[in-house]
Amino acid sequence: MIRKLLRRVFRRDPVTATALRSIEPAIIPVAQHGITRDRISPASRRVCSTLQEAGFKAFVVGGAVRDLIAGITPKDYDVATDATPEQVRELFRRSRIIGRRFRIVHVMSGPETIEVSTFRASQSEETNTDEHGRILADNVWGSQAEDATRRDFTINALYYDPSNETVIDYHHGVGDLKQKTLRVIGDPVTRYREDPVRMLRAVRMAAKLGLIIDPAARKPILELAELLGNVPPARLFDEMLKLLTSGHAVACIKQLREEGLHTGLLPLLDVILQQPMGERFVWLALENTDDRVRAGKPVSPGFLFATLLWHEVLASWEARKARGEPSQAALFEAMSDVLDQQAEKLAITRKISADIKEIWALQPRFERRAGKAPHRLLEQPRYRAGYDFLRLRALSGEVPTELAEWWNDFADANPESRETMLVPDRDGIAKKRRRRRRKPGGGADNAASGKE
Repeated sequence: MIRKLLRRVFRRDPVTATALRSIEPAIIPVAQHGITRDRISPASRRVCSTLQEAGFKAFVVGGAVRDLIAGITPKDYDVATDATPEQVRELFRRSRIIGRRFRIVHVMSGPETIEVSTFRASQSEETNTDEHGRILADNVWGSQAEDATRRDFTINALYYDPSNETVIDYHHGVGDLKQKTLRVIGDPVTRYREDPVRMLRAVRMAAKLGLIIDPAARKPILELAELLGNVPPARLFDEMLKLLTSGHAVACIKQLREEGLHTGLLPLLDVILQQPMGERFVWLALENTDDRVRAGKPVSPGFLFATLLWHEVLASWEARKARGEPSQAALFEAMSDVLDQQAEKLAITRKISADIKEIWALQPRFERRAGKAPHRLLEQPRYRAGYDFLRLRALSGEVPTELAEWWNDFADANPESRETMLVPDRDGIAKKRRRRRRKPGGGADNAASGKE
């Protein structure tokens, strides 16, 4: 009974399915929106045509349409259809149904994966939500008009039909995009309660596209920010990764601070915005990431998160050494502590955690420039990532610039030149590892075999 009451309180203003079906969308021709079919990916065209030839409706939807109108090359393509996941699965040999909360189909076509979703129905009192209003399951199918009303922002409720090159717009999304305004579809409070991640998404969209968040959409963000604590860590991690690799990470982080989403909710954001010692280092890392994304270069999530969390590790490492712990053991304990703290809010994957630890663990080794240590470090698979990390530390003033320059020159030098570059140790000579002299009669071998 209590849960039913809460659903009634937090559901959006009741609009019947019949009323939604009667909504007439704007049909915008190619002459106005400018998206010709050759501008969308071949895989998304094939998925739409296969579904349409089978008698279903199918459209490229959401972010890809929005980005193309805004003059941005989409990273991926989604398709919306009235076919159920099972019907989609039957049409495509290389496909699979994924998800529980939202069942969708991934259709693989060459290097592309197209996400195909079935039109969602309007919510009702029977929609499965938690006590805060967050939707827990959403696998009731509906019409295209209902699906458009269920989407988060007007600029994402756009459907492109490759067969006739028209855009179907139910909520004035094209107009909002041209007017540089981000509006929520429906009541913002209810929509944020349904999915608190939409607050982070609003910030990302505004920063990426240069939009102003509509006052009605902006006002509830601060008072509802605590709802992010109720979101599964894996979803928060995915959204944070999208935000930080959007090509506008600096603008996104600044906007998060303005909206009050940076304190107490995501430890990562606390780290970025509240550490004087590492502030320059963090902003350099974010600017470097933005530059790489805009240049079309790959970005390593492991490297990115390693930079954002480094000064937390550094502070813990120094504190442990001050208590008398051995340096290497103290570093590994500090690394584990910081990643464990982040795991409470962000489900950083094992692979990314492993990459982060490797980059951190290499940093003390850059201090060793005598003997065979530099040669062995160059052979490490993660050397380049470790060096790039060192270079950021040098640019921020954390370590001498000369150290990063030495490693750059050492890596480019020929074997003979490298030997002359080795830095003497404190005694004035480059240490050479001594080989243990064997005792007469086999020594170690005999001892190992039990012989005397």
